[in-house]
Amino acid sequence: MKSRLVVVRHGETEWNVAGRIQGHTDSPLTASGRAQAEAIGERMAKESFERLVSSDLGRAWLTAEAIAKRTGHAIVADPRIRERHFGVGEGLTYDEVDARWPEAFSRTRETDPDIVLPGGESRRQLHERVRDAFESLAREAAGGCHAVVCHGGVLAILYRHIHGIPVGEARRIPIPNASYNALRHEGGRWIVEAWGDTAHLAAVGAALVEP
Repeated sequence: MKSRLVVVRHGETEWNVAGRIQGHTDSPLTASGRAQAEAIGERMAKESFERLVSSDLGRAWLTAEAIAKRTGHAIVADPRIRERHFGVGEGLTYDEVDARWPEAFSRTRETDPDIVLPGGESRRQLHERVRDAFESLAREAAGGCHAVVCHGGVLAILYRHIHGIPVGEARRIPIPNASYNALRHEGGRWIVEAWGDTAHLAAVGAALVEP
């Protein structure tokens, strides 16, 4: 059965700008982030979809609310599509985490996918959670289209899953805030229709790409 998912990253947050790891911790949307959420809301109002699913973390939920107020959908919370839990690393900068736990997180070199920061989860655990969540969401959307609001790290894992990129391989994957990403699932295969599309953000300014 064919299905379609339109997956959106949340709007820019204060910690995105500061380069701090959020994980399961929230920081507020910036003024630009709120404008980005409104812009993706306007774009999604032109989409036809049956269900609006969001991570239950605040930054994703606020972005989903900007969509819901235009489309009339109730928001369905799904904790399976939360950002990676970084435990004690949350609130630190990427450089600080890299200095303390050099194998836990990197987009520029190979990493050990089974390293776990205290209180957090490994990259492999995240990969398995996100893979299973999106395969399930594709089944739930069978014959139709669902909209999904989540996080940069989640989208990066989804991209790896779709393209068969090993979980520990260094790879920079562009995922702008409030970006539009459209996927089809058919015959057990994922097909990317659009990725990192920010045409709707032209009036907001340059979209932030998470480092």
